[in-house]
Amino acid sequence: MAYIGEISALVTGLFWSFSAIGFTMAGKDYSSTIINRIRITLAFLALLLINYFSLGLALPIHAEADRWGFFLLSGILGYALGDHFLFSSYQIVGPRIGLLLLSLHPVFSTIIAWFMGETLTWIQFSGVVITVVGIGWVVLLKSNSQLEDEQFKITKKGVIYGLLAAIGQSTGLILSKLGMADGFPAVAGNVIRMLAAFLFLWIAAFLGKEVVITFRSILQKPKSFLWVFFGSMMGPVIGVSLSLYAVQNTREVAVASTLMGLSPIFMLPISYYVFHERFGWKVVIGTVIALAGVTILLVFKQ
Repeated sequence: MAYIGEISALVTGLFWSFSAIGFTMAGKDYSSTIINRIRITLAFLALLLINYFSLGLALPIHAEADRWGFFLLSGILGYALGDHFLFSSYQIVGPRIGLLLLSLHPVFSTIIAWFMGETLTWIQFSGVVITVVGIGWVVLLKSNSQLEDEQFKITKKGVIYGLLAAIGQSTGLILSKLGMADGFPAVAGNVIRMLAAFLFLWIAAFLGKEVVITFRSILQKPKSFLWVFFGSMMGPVIGVSLSLYAVQNTREVAVASTLMGLSPIFMLPISYYVFHERFGWKVVIGTVIALAGVTILLVFKQ
């Protein structure tokens, strides 16, 4: 089928938007820590099954020690810590702004790669500037938080959480890239990342005496558990799987990455109709400018 990779990439961005809805709705009853703990558990179990049926082995125990190290650290920084800050951001500023801040991760990846010795062209630098200007414009618009009864408010804390989520995502992806060197399967690497996050979050829950609290929350608020389940299937399971398929079936990786990064655009009508956010055309224009900067960064990074 023609353009199957591009279509898959576009659908991936839509599924990630659906994922943000699920986690935001669950955030009405659960803390970001509990959401992340449940989400990682569900996604890890699902990915074990996917790996078993697709590769014949649930966990890639044959992988070299250095690959395990890269993937384990990637899972802790990207999934356990990065996504914890992302869900905290959703609860404060909402999924629309949260996803927009997360779209900064290619900027942070470029900056980190620059410190690691990669060169940064003037076109890439302009992409960084355009992205930051677009996101800064949206975040600083007072119209987003002028009503006292609005569900979400743009605060310094919420923005910082969103930025930390983007940094966690970028460092996690860089470490994953190192782990996938020499053609190591991305699906196998992703399940190791999930394992790391799973162990990290549940060990932290045990040490913090929050295991019982987590299960009690599930029993007391089963509807929110269903929202976490929905978000987990839409994002870490189906979304990630579709993204890998998109990259494999699209000639230019930059095109696939750009299409997958359209989640903030999809979130504009979703936020308007689902969360009843009210925003003007300035917000839409700022979002488009930010994503244009990300597009420049991705296209000219190849």
